Amino acid sequence: MAAFEKGAGMGGGAGPDLDDILAQMFGGMGGGFEGMHGSFGGGMPGGPGGPRQKRAKGRPEMQQYEVSLEELYKGKTTKFASTKNVLCSHCNGSGGKERAKPKTCDTCKGRGQQTRMRPVGPGLVTQETINCSTCAGRGKFYADKDKCKRCKGERTIKQKKILELYIPPGSREGEKIVLAGEADHDPDDEEAGDIIFELVEEPHAVFHRAGADLQAEIDISLAEALTGFNRTVVRHLDGRGIALNIVQPAGQVLRPEQVLKVPGEGMPVKRSDHKGDLYLVVNVKFPEDGWLKDEAAVKKVRDVLPKEEVKEAKPGETPEVVDEVDFLTVPNMDGFGAGSDDPRGGGEWEDEDDEGPGGAQCAQQ
Repeated sequence: MAAFEKGAGMGGGAGPDLDDILAQMFGGMGGGFEGMHGSFGGGMPGGPGGPRQKRAKGRPEMQQYEVSLEELYKGKTTKFASTKNVLCSHCNGSGGKERAKPKTCDTCKGRGQQTRMRPVGPGLVTQETINCSTCAGRGKFYADKDKCKRCKGERTIKQKKILELYIPPGSREGEKIVLAGEADHDPDDEEAGDIIFELVEEPHAVFHRAGADLQAEIDISLAEALTGFNRTVVRHLDGRGIALNIVQPAGQVLRPEQVLKVPGEGMPVKRSDHKGDLYLVVNVKFPEDGWLKDEAAVKKVRDVLPKEEVKEAKPGETPEVVDEVDFLTVPNMDGFGAGSDDPRGGGEWEDEDDEGPGGAQCAQQ
């Protein structure tokens, strides 16, 4: 795999080779399934048990790339150093000197593969076919005196290169950016594979994204909800402040969880001049307990607030007995119906598998 600075991701070439799996299944018949661009056939050129056929292109190397929401909003270009294997230009990837002829491998008799028995359990073995360690699966090799002086018979050399990764504004989670031909070049491949970066969007502290739209919560005071305000409520992904001007009197009273839609302030739509929308969810911050210090202050607030019209009670709606009760303030409804088997109750359900003796049991047939 081409070596470069990476995060946690899927390494290219990881896992068993499909050729090796087929070789185990068919007992080293040779030929083999050579990937999407290759062929499957023991009778194809190379003969049964012969070295692997060349693939048109090498396998891609997959890598996850974490990117912030700010970078997806503005776009990003990053450069990194890569060290990868390329065909030796001195011997054109043969591994030998000019006019030198390779020798047939005595270990595998030119097949490029070896069959061995591998234990898989007590008294159990399986037959598997692996590349010959002497000739590296080629069926032939060069004597030390005939090896290419530059690559020492390895057929490839290391090459350092600066690669550039461009993420367009508006890119999304899961999109893939391909650096064509920048993976390691295996001599058994006609072309080097690609490096493919899969974008992974990092969680954001303020904004939540859905498509090209953004959503954020804004905190306002009770006084602002009732009397209006003109101030910045959120800092956008490009650093701009987003301000709201709520005008009173006779204006809009903001209520908890009310949604304000700001057209055109969402994420860019990739490869266009359009943007999504910004949805602001109102969170009204109520005063702390005891903020009214005396009865005069209570009366003053009560006089300012609008008077609710009290409708006359219909016959039979006024209770004959009224009890004034004590109460507790609780944070949520988790205690509602807790401990009962009523599905309408609050709180979390316990898994039946965790119940001890006396818990729910399966009915016996």
